[in-house]
Order: sequence, then C-alpha cells, then structure tokens
Amino acid sequence: MEFLSALTPTFFLLISLGAAIGIVFGAIPGMTATMAVAVCLPLTYALDLNQALGLLLGLYVGGISGGLVPAILLNIPGTPSSITTTFDGYPMTQKGEGERALKIAIVSSLFGGLLSAAVMFYFAPVLADFAIKFSYVEKFLIIFLALTVIASLSHNMLMGLFSGLIGVWLALIGTYDVSVGGNGDTRLMFDFMEPYLIEGFSLLPVLIGLFGVATILEEAEKGIREDTEGMKLNLTSGARFSLNVFRNQKINLLRSGLIGTFVGMLPGVGGSAASVLSYTQEKNFSRHPEKMGTGAPEGVVASETANNGLTGGALIPLLSLGIPGDSTTAVLIGAFTLQGIQVGPLFIGENLDTWNTIMVALVFANLVMFALMFFAIKYIARVVMVPKYILFPIIMMMCVVGAYAINYGVMFDVWTLLLFGVGGYLATKVGIEVAPLVIGFILGGQAEVYFVKSLESFGTLTIFFTKSPIAVVLWVLIAVSVGFSVYQAVKTKSSRGSGG
Repeated sequence: MEFLSALTPTFFLLISLGAAIGIVFGAIPGMTATMAVAVCLPLTYALDLNQALGLLLGLYVGGISGGLVPAILLNIPGTPSSITTTFDGYPMTQKGEGERALKIAIVSSLFGGLLSAAVMFYFAPVLADFAIKFSYVEKFLIIFLALTVIASLSHNMLMGLFSGLIGVWLALIGTYDVSVGGNGDTRLMFDFMEPYLIEGFSLLPVLIGLFGVATILEEAEKGIREDTEGMKLNLTSGARFSLNVFRNQKINLLRSGLIGTFVGMLPGVGGSAASVLSYTQEKNFSRHPEKMGTGAPEGVVASETANNGLTGGALIPLLSLGIPGDSTTAVLIGAFTLQGIQVGPLFIGENLDTWNTIMVALVFANLVMFALMFFAIKYIARVVMVPKYILFPIIMMMCVVGAYAINYGVMFDVWTLLLFGVGGYLATKVGIEVAPLVIGFILGGQAEVYFVKSLESFGTLTIFFTKSPIAVVLWVLIAVSVGFSVYQAVKTKSSRGSGG
C-alpha cells in the first residue's frame, strides 16, 4: 500500500484545483476539457507523476461536466458531448426550471463518472493482462483497428481516413531510428529542416497548438460580440429540485452510464456519440417519447450520465493498450511522456501504485466536481458571462510559455505550437478533422515499429493473417468497422439525397 504515501493534502488540493479550472473551461462556450488539459499540461512539468495526473484528471472530469452549464442555460453546448443536454435542458430553463435542470444534470454526471470508474477498475487490468500476451503482429492489428474506428466514426468517412493518414505521415517525420529497424537517416523533410526535425515534431507543442491555439483562432473569428450578450440567467421560478426525480430513472442511469463507458472505450468516438446514443435509447424505451425534447428530465439524465461515463471508459484503452480513447486522453499521453513513462499493456502491472493513485484521483475528482457544482451552481453559472477578450490573451500566453518550457527552452517548439495552431485552424476549413489527425500522429510511430518488427520476426506478410486466432478476431473487427462505416456513409448520402 505504498501508494497511500502519495495521497497527500497537496495531491487532493491539485485535484480540486483541476476540477474547478476544468468546470470554468467547460462552462465557457467554445472551450473544452481537451483545451483545459492541453493548456495546463506544461504546469505538470514541476510536479511528480501522481500530482500531475491528479491535476489533469481533475481538469478532465471538470471540463466534461462544465459543458452542461451553457447547454442548459443558453442552449449552447459547452462541449461537443453536451449537445443532447440542450434538447431538454434549455426547454426546462425556458420554463423557469434552470436550477432544477442543472442539479439533475450534476447528479447524473456524478453517477456516470463513478460508474465508469468502477468499470475501469475491474476491466482495465483484465484487458492489460490479456494484451501482454500480444506479439508484434497483434499489437499492430490493435493499432490498425483503432485507426479504422477513428476514421470510420468521423463526420465524413473519407475525410476521417485522410485526416488519420496526415497524422501518421506527420508522426514519421524525423530520423528513421536504427533501434526500430530503420537506417538512421532523416526522412520526409527538406535538408534545411534537419537541424530542427531530427527527432520529429515534439508531441506536446503539437497537442497544445491543435487544441489550444486553433480553438482560440476559431472563436476569435466569430468576432468580439459575445454569444451571451444581452442574455439573463433564468434559474428559478418553476419547480424545485428533488431527488425524487430519479425514482423512476434507475434503468436510465445504469444504461446511459454503461453506454457512455463502453463508447468511451472505442478510440476516437468521443462523448458526443455516447450522449446521442444514450439519449436515443432513452427515447426509444420511454413510455412518453413525445415529451423528449420539450423539457423532460429523463433526457437530461440520459445525456449527462453518458457524458461523464466517457471519462473512465476513455482511460481504459489508454492505460491497458496505450491507445487513447478520445482527444483528451490523447493529450494525457503527454503527461506520461513528460514523466518518462510509456502507457500500454505493462503499465498497470509495473506501476500498481500509480494505477491505484489514478483510481483515487478519478473518484475524488468526480466528488469534487459534484460538490462544487451542486452547492455553488448559482455562482458557477455566471462564468458563461465572462468576456472572451479577457480570457483568450491569458490562455494564448500560457500556451506559448508552456511550449517554450517543455523541452528546456527550445524556440522551435514555439514555432511548432504556432504552426499546428494555425494549421489546425485552417484544416477545419477544408474539412480535415483534428481528433483523427492527432490520434494518427500518436499511433503512427508505434504502428510502423510493430509492422517492421513483425516482418523482421516472421519475414512474410501472410503472418498478419495466420499468426493466431487473436489476429483473425482482430481482422474480423477491422472488417466490421470498415463495413459499418461504409454502410453509415451510404445511408447518410441516401438520406441527404431523398431529403433534398
């Protein structure tokens, strides 16, 4: 029980601070949990691993939860996963039940977060123990499956594939290391770039640029006029909150929490898919589906339970396989990189104290989130009115300073930050999706290593199809993933054609 020594007052204070900052980020329209984690990532450089993870998990949970505030009060999703919260949350606000809707969402978020933490505690070690038996072939196929899932569940299948391939290409820039079967030469760059890119692009400036700077540029493009200008917060004048509202919501809570957790385990799918799926399932099973979308509490319950169920679910593939479950956990890889630790099948077994600390941090972050939001919601709700022209310069300064300090003052990291910030902003204009690109960037190098090592070990491409029953199962899952994406793309195209 050595991990108990890590549970210091500072550790719990950092979790609480992270949750509070995350709530603010999530509550301000345009900002996300991913942005909160990316911007604050450099701050963890001065912390040990346990303290760093405590801060970042607090940011993660708080950022995901904070999005419910503008979704309910202003009909503006604070985060992408809060979209379905607007369907019933905002109509409740219009009826004068804003505070009631907020508290229903907060309690639901707590349940979803704790349920996902429980599933993570029991499921992640089992998955890791199973994955330890994987050879290079199975490891490559796992990453290949992750890349197909990411691409197939993008808004546009072909663009998702293209975005993922761009990420893989960017990951291969640099020296082709001899230790992974390369020839030691630099590749995919012009000669004048070699002094700067001999080791490729640094992960953390790339992440902060794509999720910090690019987001600020997108929001700044909308102009200085605030979305909240002239709006008033209508919190109370209707029915008051009571826990009795959950009396008939037990199945809804459990189903939505499990949907959020297991959708979170699918790399790259994200909270928006989880909340939409749980919302539609509740509507399908509801005795009064016509009430959904008109201010029905069960709609808020379904959306927010799944929303926070995502947190534990997305951490499962990260910690057991080394594959990020969503864009935020992709950024969390940066925290482990800063501490010199590689996540994957061996992580839990070799770092039991850290694993236990992560579980404590995740549970405590959910409890802090609940306490802060439930008992101080009237004050937190005012965060949505904070002018962005005050926030954005501060955040931009944090991004630049953080990128410069990560590798002991390398100016090229600042240029990397700006390059990917501007590039990420422009990429969205032509339909390139950032999440598949980032996860392709993170997994591309590993995919190459496992592919080359497989060929070195067995000498033939047929080994990818005949190595083991596990490989066959993975190919079946890959085929299902691609087939499902093609089906969805055809279905979407036909529905648009008939609608037009």
